[in-house]
Amino acid sequence: MSFNPFKERGIPAEKQLRPWSELNVKPYDKNEVHPYTKARIILMNGVEVEGAIFSHQFARNLDDPELKKQLALTRRAEQQQQKAINWLSPGDETPLETTIGYEQVAVDLTAFLSANVPDPYVKQVFDFGLLEDFDHLYRYSNLLQMTEGIKSEKMLGKFTEVTPGRPTIKEHRHPFDDVRKHVDRKKADPLTNLFILTLLAGEQQTMNFYMNLGNTFKEQLGRGLYQEIAMIEEQHVTQYESLLDPTTSWIENALLHEYNECWLYWSFMEQEKDAKIKPIWELHLNMELTHLQTVAEIARKMGVEPEQLVPASLPKPLEFKSQIDYVRGILAEQVTWNACETQIGPPEKLPENSRYKATQDLLNAKGAPSEEVINMNRSKSGKEYRCELKGEHPVRELRSK
Repeated sequence: MSFNPFKERGIPAEKQLRPWSELNVKPYDKNEVHPYTKARIILMNGVEVEGAIFSHQFARNLDDPELKKQLALTRRAEQQQQKAINWLSPGDETPLETTIGYEQVAVDLTAFLSANVPDPYVKQVFDFGLLEDFDHLYRYSNLLQMTEGIKSEKMLGKFTEVTPGRPTIKEHRHPFDDVRKHVDRKKADPLTNLFILTLLAGEQQTMNFYMNLGNTFKEQLGRGLYQEIAMIEEQHVTQYESLLDPTTSWIENALLHEYNECWLYWSFMEQEKDAKIKPIWELHLNMELTHLQTVAEIARKMGVEPEQLVPASLPKPLEFKSQIDYVRGILAEQVTWNACETQIGPPEKLPENSRYKATQDLLNAKGAPSEEVINMNRSKSGKEYRCELKGEHPVRELRSK
């Protein structure tokens, strides 16, 4: 059944602020939570953080006191949403256990978006990032086994494999080679814009998480691994944000953000099985409906018709589900691919790129933590950690020795 967020009744803005007792929610049980309930929590935390960052930047570039007040009112309610969502994470979950959840989000979210995005170039960019995040999950999983004696399959369920992707050591590129071609906002399918914004928010949250978390790890190798992968996450944010059309106005971007939040909360409300979490998605959706309708009204006064930017009815739900077959297919085809300027493809079909070699030689001159963690876990555990649910690795060179 179609859902028109411009017509559905939401919670009035003046009734959205909540007391601390409602925001300080009871966290999930890390031993019982479904992996995709946790994934939805991680993603929506990132989406709300992106919303806050965007809203503050909009306000800093705005000379309209009344609109600034409206942004502040909406932002306050959305910050309460972010607090409630983020506080669902329990205190007894170690940062590394949480990290496994972040990387499962990165893998299964990117795969879903890539498999469904209408734009073929954007799909290629998504697939390129997918194989890198997939490898990060493998590296962190080995660190988890080595330092905490835990196998990440305990948290991943049987939904996501743990095995090498494009090796992290090979992902370090010159910044010029992380900038991609942007879409044309007037021609792009609205779904493409939603997908880009969603993945950007998720990767930005991962980048921020690692930037602030990495130095809290005790072991020097773990600190190094977080540092190395955090730099790749910055590369990913660069590549995904560059896909957005820079000619999009501030008010159009505000409309896209609010519409995206409605779509995601509606998607997750439809899928959530956890009886304690589902009402949170429903409550936040009803708040976001008002936010969207308010921005839409302002946009119309500024000469922007919302229905020309986003569909009147929400697209089919974003779904977290196992993507093992999709990931294996991309692995088999693209694990050796690289980027040069805005091009992505097999090395033999890319222009000669001395920047890549110079960057690799500089950063990896004395090795890389991402390689060292595998070698050390082999020494400690007798072999590296993998969880290959559908047979041996699809790439012969990356099969376990």
